[in-house]
Amino acid sequence: MVKSVVVVESPAKSKTINRYLGKDYKVLATYGHVRDLIAKEGAVDYRHRFQMNYQPIERNTKHVQAIAKALKPATELLLATDPDREGEAIAWHLCEELKNQGLLKDKTVKRVVFNEITEKAVKHAVANPGEIQMDLVDAQQARRALDYLVGFNLSPLLWRKVRPGLSAGRVQSPALRLIAERELEIQKFVAREYWTISAEVEAQERTFTAKLVRYENEALEQFSLTNGAQASAATQSLISQAGGSLTVVDVKPKKRRRNPLPPFTTSTLQQESSRKLGFTAQRTMRIAQQLYEGIDINGESIGLITYMRTDSVSLATEAVDEIREVILTEYGEENLPKEPRTFKNRSKNAQEAHEAIRPSSSSRLPKLLKSSLSTDQEKLYRLIWQRTVACQMIPSVSHLVTVEMNAGPGDIFRATGSVIVTPGFLAAYKSASDDDDDHKQLPPMKPGDQLKLHGILDEQHFTEPPPRFNEASLIKSLEEYGIGRPSTYASIISTLQQREYALLDNKRFIPTDVGMVVNRFLTNYFNQYVDYDFTAKLEDDLDAVARGEAEWVPLLEGFWEPFYSKVVDIEKTVTRKDVTQELLDEKCPECESPLALRLGKRGNFIGCTNYPDCSFTKNANTAEQQIEPETVEGRTCPKCDSPLLIRAGKYGKFIGCSGYPDCKYLEPLDKPKDTGVSCPKCKKGSLLERKSRRGKVFFSCSGYPGCDYATWNRPVSEACPECNFPITTIKTTKRKGTERVCPEKECSFSELREPAD
Repeated sequence: MVKSVVVVESPAKSKTINRYLGKDYKVLATYGHVRDLIAKEGAVDYRHRFQMNYQPIERNTKHVQAIAKALKPATELLLATDPDREGEAIAWHLCEELKNQGLLKDKTVKRVVFNEITEKAVKHAVANPGEIQMDLVDAQQARRALDYLVGFNLSPLLWRKVRPGLSAGRVQSPALRLIAERELEIQKFVAREYWTISAEVEAQERTFTAKLVRYENEALEQFSLTNGAQASAATQSLISQAGGSLTVVDVKPKKRRRNPLPPFTTSTLQQESSRKLGFTAQRTMRIAQQLYEGIDINGESIGLITYMRTDSVSLATEAVDEIREVILTEYGEENLPKEPRTFKNRSKNAQEAHEAIRPSSSSRLPKLLKSSLSTDQEKLYRLIWQRTVACQMIPSVSHLVTVEMNAGPGDIFRATGSVIVTPGFLAAYKSASDDDDDHKQLPPMKPGDQLKLHGILDEQHFTEPPPRFNEASLIKSLEEYGIGRPSTYASIISTLQQREYALLDNKRFIPTDVGMVVNRFLTNYFNQYVDYDFTAKLEDDLDAVARGEAEWVPLLEGFWEPFYSKVVDIEKTVTRKDVTQELLDEKCPECESPLALRLGKRGNFIGCTNYPDCSFTKNANTAEQQIEPETVEGRTCPKCDSPLLIRAGKYGKFIGCSGYPDCKYLEPLDKPKDTGVSCPKCKKGSLLERKSRRGKVFFSCSGYPGCDYATWNRPVSEACPECNFPITTIKTTKRKGTERVCPEKECSFSELREPAD
């Protein structure tokens, strides 16, 4: 008979944990959260100390019933949900549900926490149970209440003042502000011209480039030379002075010693995965979840990494010992420091998750697991393994050398080079910044050497505006400003895209016209609540609740009263025209009335304020509208064989022929995205992500119309283990969650990837 019921969040790890614990235990999954706030006004009752009114999540009711049924003959309930705030809340909600059903009488209820799904970790956690940490539960409830109060009150205001269907979030709004303010910086930016002068020099039969840093006894700044005439005159003077050679006047050697980076936290993993692998934050977390919950290796499901939502850079002593053994075996004793390296946690809440993200066993080398992992899994596991092993290796040592040469009195050229003399940790891992930090190696030189001069060149430059955010830089800024927490970064980014407040163009975020208007509304009328310092302070206050240093109800009271007063005031005093129109310093060419930037159904446009008496309009030429048409890769126009372009029209994006107007071929589709999965039918093309005329996503061969293979579900380059069909697909349903299935109708293969929420 089963003595203990163990509850986890995901069924993907249930069988593995059950195998570790044996027949006296039954492991069941909640499939995510079991309760949520009621979906109507009053879910958070601010009149009664913010009482939160919950209801069961209907799709997960049957899973709670299964747990209740298994618990009746058992004597013990072990809550083994994830080791973070959300996991703690799920454990508490489940207990409340079971308590309401009278099922916890005479039952022992314990909380067990493990950071990795290994037999040793699971058995140790079960042997050393604890209690539900109510401080973490209170912190999660406070966050949920704040998100509800902000969304439930701000979103209807946006519907009335901007456009129906819009929404605002407590954390997403400051993130949108980052993107919008960067766009405003770019719009205001004025490029400045400047010139540089460099020399092509030869030493020891090797050619290198040196940059002019001092001219006529004055140090050169960026804007010392601001036009071609100045640069040309300086170049001619230098050529005349040099007389065909430069003289070495100084050689400065320097040793640079660099320590390895700490192991990954959630934030740094997302950033580095974006930079090195090109993965989105969501993709990174999805793959990390798979590696954590378990991968089938030789018929056994094994959790390959520790829990992936963490602020900590700490490593367990046993893990460090194993890492040092791996370094000794794989990289040699010369790369092993005498003492283990430790890293200091910067986050006050690092205790919420016990360790950094690391392999559950570093002895599982990436090359040994390659056949068991998908391409994405192998890439991410290798990244985590390399970073973890590298953090316990010796520093890298480089010799830097700076050489100064003169062309004449007071005219100095400078060249810098480096050579790595001890790779150290770089033998295991190079970060994305290391890849961009390779200095050239200079030939040996000494003061007094005469170097052959091949030429002196001047080059024109213009200053550039600050770059738009990509996922890595946006996550870094979110972390620096204290907006959200690492576990929420992926959802913040996806929410901004789903709401169409920002879109990705060449992997850079561009705010949409609607996004700019929403941001202007929030910064003008709710500036305090999208202020970076205020948002960070609120996050710190919530963290204090999690640490047991503050109460959650007073925190909500302090937030709610001024916020609600502001909502009421804006509702009464601000009109839709105030929000959606921005007066310009420009007159209408038809009636001399002022022009205004206005938000229409299809984005921003410039229109006359004398409308409807004057109907003058013109294109606003905003960032969203300036996106250049992109060429559709791998396809040509089926009518004239010209390249196909992604164009934007009044009804959205479409694919059109570059031969327009001679050829008017078009398709009402979004830009096809290459999945990188080979077509299983023709085996020549790849499967592209497209949209049907009704906007539904499907995947079809790039060789269309020559090959007509298509599927509704997202394909992956993993063969079906039952029928050996070259690909499988990812299918998501509300009832079952996310599964990997075989697209062949005759095959019934399915494998659960993510349970339903």
